[in-house]
Amino acid sequence: MRGGDPAGNLGLRQGGLTLQRAFIGSPGLNQDIKSVHRPRSGGRILVDQLKIHGVDTAFCVPGESYLAVLDALYDLREAIKLVVCRQEGGAAYMADAYGRLTGKPGVCIVTRGPGACNAAIGVHTAFQDSTPLILFVGQVDRAVKEREALQEVDCGAMFGGMAKWTVEIERACRLPELVSRAFQLATAGRPGPVVIGLPSDMLGERFETADAVAAQPVETAPGAAEMDALASLLAEAERPLMVLGGSRWDEQARQAMHGFAERFDMPVATGYRRAPLFDPLHACYAGDLGLAANPKLAARAKAADLILMVGGRMSEITTQGYTLFEARDAPSRLVHVHPAVEELGRIFPPKLAIHATPGRFAAALRQLEPRQPIAWSAHTRAAHGDYLEWSQTPTWQPGEVNLAAIMVWLRENLPSDAILCNGAGNYASWIHRFYRFRRLGSHFAPTSASMGYGVPAAVAMKRLQPQRTVISINGDGDFLMNGQEFAIAVQYDLPIMVLVFDNGIYGTIRMHQERFFPGRESATDLRNPDFAAYARAFGGFGATVEKTREFPAAFAAARASMRPSIIHVRFDPDGIAPNSTLTNIRVQAMADRT
Repeated sequence: MRGGDPAGNLGLRQGGLTLQRAFIGSPGLNQDIKSVHRPRSGGRILVDQLKIHGVDTAFCVPGESYLAVLDALYDLREAIKLVVCRQEGGAAYMADAYGRLTGKPGVCIVTRGPGACNAAIGVHTAFQDSTPLILFVGQVDRAVKEREALQEVDCGAMFGGMAKWTVEIERACRLPELVSRAFQLATAGRPGPVVIGLPSDMLGERFETADAVAAQPVETAPGAAEMDALASLLAEAERPLMVLGGSRWDEQARQAMHGFAERFDMPVATGYRRAPLFDPLHACYAGDLGLAANPKLAARAKAADLILMVGGRMSEITTQGYTLFEARDAPSRLVHVHPAVEELGRIFPPKLAIHATPGRFAAALRQLEPRQPIAWSAHTRAAHGDYLEWSQTPTWQPGEVNLAAIMVWLRENLPSDAILCNGAGNYASWIHRFYRFRRLGSHFAPTSASMGYGVPAAVAMKRLQPQRTVISINGDGDFLMNGQEFAIAVQYDLPIMVLVFDNGIYGTIRMHQERFFPGRESATDLRNPDFAAYARAFGGFGATVEKTREFPAAFAAARASMRPSIIHVRFDPDGIAPNSTLTNIRVQAMADRT
């Protein structure tokens, strides 16, 4: 036995091959060595753990640092489908979308250095959005670490601030243990990303070692005392508001929240980009507290005497720039329910903190009944009426294309289970305001407001849910951050429909530029390609829309093509938002300066 071997391994010679045989259970020296497998490479041990943990799809850009993993995936290609992407950022976004849809960690595999750097955007997005994700990074050989070998990167230093855990596995015999721990951590409490470094030579080692047992997410439930305290606070309230957010939701929990809202006639808002958590046509729905939220809803939230925040952390957007509460009044108005205890009181101290997952909390709410007649029904009806008024009718927009009218057309013509995917940009404000998400798992967009998410997410969704209509909505600058993944939609014959709203500028930045530095445009103009021709160059379908009335026919043609498609929608850059223009913003900013 090698002295000081922390993993407790035996080095044995067998037919000229060095065979590592791992101890199972307690590391006592006189314990029998148990083996349940033939010798396997580290790559095969890893892939076997993925299968045990229910992984059916993985996303990657191939790299020589993890050839042993690719080889092992060949043997299990019927059990684990490998989606090969064009850039690691796209692969990581696809894994993030997988995690959002399934609640299981999305798996992304990339190479060292450049691959890890490209994939970092997906890790940051998963962290801010509370999405379970595991990024495996092929690494340099252990013998050349700390020499700045070719493409060497320190994963711990690089990802330590945006992952729940980072680890580099030095011994193949530790793979079952550490991979199981990664799956446990990625789904525990507030879900998030885990990053695992895989030295190339470790993946080539051969071991006899037992597989791990699949990790199971831990569900935390509220106690009877907490539910009794909540019932008392509701009995004392006059203007309550429930806000739903975060992850770890399922359809059962969603339906339980609808039932609770009906029994208590409770007005319900959703957090930023969490609109599918509540049916927008339900009489209790008040709208979403996102960017450019309905001013009437924001005012209603600030005036509420009790806010029941379920599942969401106190993010900057949902709290409207942290203005929903002041530190001194938060304890009297806030009940915060969250699956991660460290989030409770992190931003605003609550009157009542409940450490529970959305599913267990929703189940406990089934037993809760009003203790006195509901006093706020008129308040709830007014809130829903405000939402309908805000979202019903397209607003005016300069130019020949009205994005509000297009979103209303999509709202009225797409099936209720259609999936919309988008990244970030001012174009998304039309989605938030005018589209209505009727089903759980129908909107995939980063709360981190990261650009380039829409196309990769749509590819992943169509791969996983081929029977559903999948739409990717993008701005022009947004699309070209990951537009190359359209090639993957063509390669795998995934007929996603991509809308590119093209105004020739980085719109969000130009809007803020006009607000703070009016008339001094800088670094925001774009010269764009013909996006319809781009689609055709890849083997997809392309169409161009320059008038609102042209959109339905272009959409019908794209759908009929049965191919991945791009509809290039050109619109006037002055129409920067549903309720404003760049001209008006500039004029107001200049007036404010005089």
